[in-house]
Amino acid sequence: MLLTEKTLSSKDIFNGRILHVTHDEVELEDGSRAMREVVKHPGGVCVAALDDDENLLFVRQFRYPYKEVVLELPAGKLEPGSTPLENGKRELLEETGAVGYSYITLGQVYPTPGYTDEIIHLYACRVKEQRESRPDEGEFLNVEKIPLMKAAEMVMNNRVFDAKTQIAVLKTAMLIISGKMK
Repeated sequence: MLLTEKTLSSKDIFNGRILHVTHDEVELEDGSRAMREVVKHPGGVCVAALDDDENLLFVRQFRYPYKEVVLELPAGKLEPGSTPLENGKRELLEETGAVGYSYITLGQVYPTPGYTDEIIHLYACRVKEQRESRPDEGEFLNVEKIPLMKAAEMVMNNRVFDAKTQIAVLKTAMLIISGKMK
């Protein structure tokens, strides 16, 4: 089996500031047809920034869809005209005031492949300098430092719910344990 689906038609349902939703008709492997709802997203970036004391910089912010404050690593939407790494450096500085160096890619994740094309680029870095944070207009957050191994334990004990944060924390911990990140 080739495991492919051919798009037969696509209808725009919603076109917003961040998301674009389509309703597509596809032809399946066996020739039958099915409908797909697709959320198109520009992609995102997430940065695990470690200070000299092996603390990760986190942000807590209210996330409207969940109606709660969520603990996350600094992250944001990809902006046109700049690379994922440039976006990551910008988000880290805006949200935490930190300037990073020695960036390492942690790869990419597909957060919800069943209905969106979003790709999140993950990075780890060291903190070179701490400045004042400058969140975007309408963005309110608290910055906090959590020791890396405590953060990994929090992930394993289901105290960190954000998927991109879980992945970046655990990958960063593995890099430190293996000696691949100094």
